[in-house]
Amino acid sequence: MVRLFIFLLVVLGLGWGFAWLADRPGLISITWQDHLIETSLMVAATALVAVIGAVMLLWWIIGVIWTSPHSVRRYFRSRKRDRGYQALSTGLIAAGAGNAILARKMSLRTRGLLSADQEPLIHLLDAQALLIEGKHDEARQKFERMSEDPETRELGLRGLYMEARRLGANEAARQYAEKAVEHAPYLAWAAQATLESRSQAGRWDDAIRLLDQQRAGSVIDKPQADRLKAVLLTAKAGDRLEGDPKGARDDAMAALKLAKDLVPAAVIAAKALLREDNVRKAASVLDGVWKLNPHPEIARTYVRARSGDSTLDRLKRAEKLEAMRPNNVESLLAVAQAALDAQDFKKARAKAEAAARMQPRESVFLLLADIEDADTGDQGRVRHWMAQALRAPRDPAWVADGFVSEKWLPLSPVTGRLDAFEWKVPFGQLEGPVEEGSVGGDQAIATLPPVSRQSDVVPERQDRVAAEPASQPDSERPKPILVEVPATPAETQRANGGEAVAAKTTAPTNAPEPAEKPPQTGEEPVPFFGHPPDDPGVKDPNAAESRMRLRLF
Repeated sequence: MVRLFIFLLVVLGLGWGFAWLADRPGLISITWQDHLIETSLMVAATALVAVIGAVMLLWWIIGVIWTSPHSVRRYFRSRKRDRGYQALSTGLIAAGAGNAILARKMSLRTRGLLSADQEPLIHLLDAQALLIEGKHDEARQKFERMSEDPETRELGLRGLYMEARRLGANEAARQYAEKAVEHAPYLAWAAQATLESRSQAGRWDDAIRLLDQQRAGSVIDKPQADRLKAVLLTAKAGDRLEGDPKGARDDAMAALKLAKDLVPAAVIAAKALLREDNVRKAASVLDGVWKLNPHPEIARTYVRARSGDSTLDRLKRAEKLEAMRPNNVESLLAVAQAALDAQDFKKARAKAEAAARMQPRESVFLLLADIEDADTGDQGRVRHWMAQALRAPRDPAWVADGFVSEKWLPLSPVTGRLDAFEWKVPFGQLEGPVEEGSVGGDQAIATLPPVSRQSDVVPERQDRVAAEPASQPDSERPKPILVEVPATPAETQRANGGEAVAAKTTAPTNAPEPAEKPPQTGEEPVPFFGHPPDDPGVKDPNAAESRMRLRLF
């Protein structure tokens, strides 16, 4: 485009010049060796321009003839280079597709057409062909030579890192990643691997420094960098909590500024503040995170913030949490547990049943079983809640890569990934036995059996029954009515030496009617482990006889 513009300017200039001379005619006289040459100005100008053009054309012809050998060599070299790059491209595609034969063939052709010193991709093609062929030792040697060349250093370190990961040599992989980060901190794979390795080693300051470099180099975006930095600060605060509570508090508070709903950071900050006797500040930190993300760990830390508080004080603190997040399962469970500790069974039962209606799960029914055992001691009702807990969905937990942990961890123990733990229901955890109908809080409460009679109260509760005054004197109490109940054939045979005679016995009218027994074919079956099974539906005959005697006398 520029040359065309210059050519147009030259043509316009010549045209303007000839037009200017045509408007101003004149003669030119030249005397040379007794010869007088006269011509017009226009003819002289035209001759001068023609001479200049002829000289330029002659110079171009001489230049072409002079540089023709070099031009010919350059033409053939360019053609050879094009063929080499075509072979290199075909070889890389074949290596990526896993075609070892074609990749090796193209590698040999490329080396014959191109120089390996001028084109580093030839080394990559050779290494990829060796990997496909299964020659990993030769491939590692190739990557090591590439890592020594400044032009291919990152490519060689990447190959060595992948080979070390394949062999399970995590320490060697960490060293390769560290070396790559020293020369090129903008490499995402090297920075991520180095960040995880430093975190696994507990080098939190180095990990945070590397993360800041990644953020400055725009390797990761700002929200992700803030989240990862908050996780690193939380992990660092957890390690410093025992020895340096003040430093742990500063790190945890800095983490909360970056991630306001990070539960572990709030718990660590609150514990550090409580060790400094700053209860008000600790409660303020927990309040802020509780409003954003209600979590049972926050509830436990908040309710038990002061070790000297009474159970009633803890109940009031739990009710304060419920006021901040009403109609929430975690709020209801916190109040129910605190009310149970305070022996306020009515409130504990009401809150736990409300949580069961809202979100029926294992911990809710287990809490109802504890409330039932502490309030009435009715084992039938306790078993009812325990059965519901077996069928109910499991509780959320800290889960990362299929691993379930009781507490939050900054790294996944399976893959080493940073910020991998999530608070959710474990996907791979087994559920209870599948039965007809879904387990719901309303259904579980509706099917709750009534409280058993005083005679069925567990021994721990018999003292309460014995302490109650009798409502009627013995003379006015109704006498039991005796009825005849046929004895079992086994008892008759033992009493009469094998003769089958009818026997009569007495029992209260409220005694259950004996079920029909199958015909006796031999000796009586011996129960498992010498006693009846632990099944509420199987009745012990000795226990039934003892209860009958208690009712008669």
